Amino acid sequence: MDKPMPETGHKKFYRMSLEERRAYLAKKASLSEGEIAALVGAPGLSAEQADHMVEDVVGVFGLPLALAQNFLINGREVLVPMVTEEPSVVAGASFMARLARSGGGFIAQADEPEMIGQMQILGLPDAAVGRMKILEHRQELMETATKCDCILEKLGGGARDLEVRILNHPAIGEFLVMHLVYDVRDAMGANAVNTAMERLAPLVEKITGGRVLLRILSNLADRRLARARCTILLSELAFDPYSPQHVRDSIIAAWAFAAADPYRAATHNKGIMNGVDAVLIAAGNDWRAVEAGAHAYAARSGRYTSLSSWGKDENGNLTGVLEMPMPVGIVGGATRVHPAAHAALKLMGITTARQLAEVVVSVGLAQNLAALRALSTEGIQRGHMSLHARQVAAAAGAAGDQIEKLADQLVRENNVRLERAEEILREWKKP
Repeated sequence: MDKPMPETGHKKFYRMSLEERRAYLAKKASLSEGEIAALVGAPGLSAEQADHMVEDVVGVFGLPLALAQNFLINGREVLVPMVTEEPSVVAGASFMARLARSGGGFIAQADEPEMIGQMQILGLPDAAVGRMKILEHRQELMETATKCDCILEKLGGGARDLEVRILNHPAIGEFLVMHLVYDVRDAMGANAVNTAMERLAPLVEKITGGRVLLRILSNLADRRLARARCTILLSELAFDPYSPQHVRDSIIAAWAFAAADPYRAATHNKGIMNGVDAVLIAAGNDWRAVEAGAHAYAARSGRYTSLSSWGKDENGNLTGVLEMPMPVGIVGGATRVHPAAHAALKLMGITTARQLAEVVVSVGLAQNLAALRALSTEGIQRGHMSLHARQVAAAAGAAGDQIEKLADQLVRENNVRLERAEEILREWKKP
């Protein structure tokens, strides 16, 4: 796949040395020495800091942190940090962001930060009566939930709605599920929602006479959706030997495959998450929660399908839309204690959780387009080849300038295999 970095001074970004990229980043994003060190240091997270994040720490584990270029989101230039080990993800996202600029970039929007807490209520002689009792105390329950977090309440957050459903399963019969819709402001919200549900449990038991079992956040955050759209001008789609109409129609046909077939949709949506997860990890967010919600949302009709949609407008330009749950936060959790996550948010110019959601969903759409374009034209392997070859070269023992030289030879031979890389290195060492 073409490497899509913009001109930055005398060189393209991807041709810069690590030191040049860091200097460019410091100047471009106005980051302090400490923030740059957190992003590019070794490591950005110390073992001592990690010891306060999870239990039984013995060290830290590094992954590549790269910078996606060219993103124009709601009219704002955004440098996007991405943490990923997979070749071509960053290059693909950057290239598609460059193509999207011709049509105005990405237009993104996120819902209010409302999360759902669930409470399971068992042991009711009459579930319908129990449901009515809860609804009769709706206002009291919501006020109690809001007062659980005085900081959120002060910031305008708190309970927004309360719903009760009757469910039935052969293993336990009828039971109630109460949903508390909770505005968590700029937090992801798990801790706030779980605390509120714990506080409400004894009150619900008293009201209903039942027994509360589970009380926990739902990761199907369908009240907290983010969506992005873009238009790729037809003139931007052509590349040798493909006409713009061929590229456009092939992308739409590839998307239709995912829309119609769950087997294809799983891989299609994984491509979206390649971009989404990479930004979430860089920003210190719970990518597993977003993954779970995304795949559940993709199956909301009863059949698993594509999260995105692609088509063409009246002028024949390619159009794309992505909508998915996006429970993200910029306060609390790792965003507060991980110095690199804090620096990543500043790098993106993020000041609210909704802004972060808009950036993440835009990157997901760009990544989806990159995969569809590659798959429906030259094939995915060609795009991966040169980047994968560098990994193979390093794994074979190449160092310094040898890595690029060896990678180039592997690609020319169309034989990107570890055994061949080792063989070439041995040949170079012969007198």
